[in-house]
Amino acid sequence: MRRTVIVGGVAAGMSTATRLRRNDENMEIVVLERGPYVSFANCGLPYHLGGTIAERDELLLHTPESLAERFDIDVRASHEVVSIDRGARTITVVDRSADTTGTLSYDALVLATGASAVVPPIPGIERAHTLRDVPDLDSVMADLERDPRSAVVLGGGFVGLEAAENLAGRGLDVTIVEAADQILAPLDAEMAAVVARHLEGNGVRVRTGLRAVAIDEDSVRLDDGSVVPAALVLASTGVRPESGLARDAGLELGVGGGVLVDAQRRTGDPRIFAVGDVAVESSAVTGQDTLVPLANIANRHGRMVADVICGRTAGALPSLGTAIVGLFGLAAAVVGANERTLRQQGRAIHVIHTHPSDHAGYYPGAEMMKLKLVVDAETGLILGAQGVGRSGVDKRIDVIATAMRAGLSAADLADLELAYAPQFGSAKDPVNMLGMIADNLAAGTVGTTQWHEVHAAVAAGATVLDVRTPEEVAAGTIAGAVNIPLDELRKRLDEVPDGPVIATCRVGMRGYLATRILTQEGRDATNLDGGMLTWEDAGLPLA
Repeated sequence: MRRTVIVGGVAAGMSTATRLRRNDENMEIVVLERGPYVSFANCGLPYHLGGTIAERDELLLHTPESLAERFDIDVRASHEVVSIDRGARTITVVDRSADTTGTLSYDALVLATGASAVVPPIPGIERAHTLRDVPDLDSVMADLERDPRSAVVLGGGFVGLEAAENLAGRGLDVTIVEAADQILAPLDAEMAAVVARHLEGNGVRVRTGLRAVAIDEDSVRLDDGSVVPAALVLASTGVRPESGLARDAGLELGVGGGVLVDAQRRTGDPRIFAVGDVAVESSAVTGQDTLVPLANIANRHGRMVADVICGRTAGALPSLGTAIVGLFGLAAAVVGANERTLRQQGRAIHVIHTHPSDHAGYYPGAEMMKLKLVVDAETGLILGAQGVGRSGVDKRIDVIATAMRAGLSAADLADLELAYAPQFGSAKDPVNMLGMIADNLAAGTVGTTQWHEVHAAVAAGATVLDVRTPEEVAAGTIAGAVNIPLDELRKRLDEVPDGPVIATCRVGMRGYLATRILTQEGRDATNLDGGMLTWEDAGLPLA
């Protein structure tokens, strides 16, 4: 009887194990999990902190006993694999509960060891919690029973922000400390800033560009000299692959210490596979190796590896990195690469910002969202998208992610037939509108200027033309802007200063119309992409 041994019993490991059983009733399947729990919902851990998931046991999806009964899988919790003998095809296993050591042979070995929390080496860090597994959760909950009144979350990534939201929901005074200049690194600065302001508006302080230098008994000291109250501290400063077992076995590691694998998730040893957070992925956009610690990828690749072990021809596609987080009713989602990364790589890109409603504006309850699309200027392919809003963001990012996987161009988005009724969308869905703008850019019908390019353009002689009404402009505009309302522009063209013109309005629509008027009059004119709302999202000043 063939034996497959799986090291790690959470998302990737259990997906592999259960798929193996569905494929082969006769295979011996052994799952070894270092911790005391298997098949738990680690993405749900932050939501027990605030009581959204009221019962801890709701996070425990299976037990070794239930997995044995339903799938005939030998699942051994508290069993740590400490070494691999590739020549003999055996592993050394320590049973932590019995304090015994033994060996186990394998025909196929799957490393699904996941990733561990990065803990910054600062004085007092032993007081900080992490939140990666159920014991971590139990530790935080025990600390919360002391009824702390303040908390500091170190790190502004997805899990850190979710934890901050839930701690604030319990009534704690919460501060997020992020060493980078922004939270949510996958987003670009102007999009992340919207989320930061939303957190602040819900009572969570956000301190960026700062590092903790010491954790004291009831506070955290930062490198600017400030002291933040912190009866509870949570370190959420990233994760690193748990690849020591693979390294010690002589398997090759890649970016960030992840295990290098081929499209079938095979390591350099054809009998050993690596899946989930421990394995290196390939970016579908940049083609570069990367780490993508996301549950959906772990589950998909676990399933695929089971098929490969059972003889099917299968291979993993490069990752798009689609992700979403919800915070106090606001969603922030991303797919593909962001503008910052692509510009650093020297890619020629078009960038599109829009501020559409999630459904028809005349139907009650319409909410504005903010969408950003990044497009390859040469091929027209979609390189990435971001969305922030209260409603409808997930739907739009999922559509764009699907279009990217299908290889559609950005202009193709204009022709997607999407479900429409006034309470669900618009006759021209926000995704369609992104496609129409992309088509205009590709055809050269309009040119755009990004918010971060305005100052340099003005210094080089460009004029900002604000085509909103005087009443709108009185509430704030870009310093030095000339105001000619759109409806008066054709009659007042002689008042537009010589030289390049950057037209702007509230969201970009009137600026686009002004640009079309001016370019057909022979003027060098571009539209401020996303208008004044994107300018304000980026935190730039108004005159």
